[in-house]
Amino acid sequence: MDKRDFAFGKTNYILLAVGMAVVVIGFLLMGGAGSTEHAYNPDIFSARRIKVAPLVCLAGFVSMIYAVVRRPKED
Repeated sequence: MDKRDFAFGKTNYILLAVGMAVVVIGFLLMGGAGSTEHAYNPDIFSARRIKVAPLVCLAGFVSMIYAVVRRPKED
């Protein structure tokens, strides 16, 4: 099989995998214990859940878009 038969190169797949891992890390940062009807948990409004985790997810999605748009180098 010739290299030109594939839409993506090896680097594209690596960048996609890294981007997906960053998105998963962002979703894990959003997780945690929530509030119930009987107990209020103020941790649901922590900076990690409200600011950091969405930015990490956004960075992951942007890197995945870049991995799809990036052209493999012609050798």
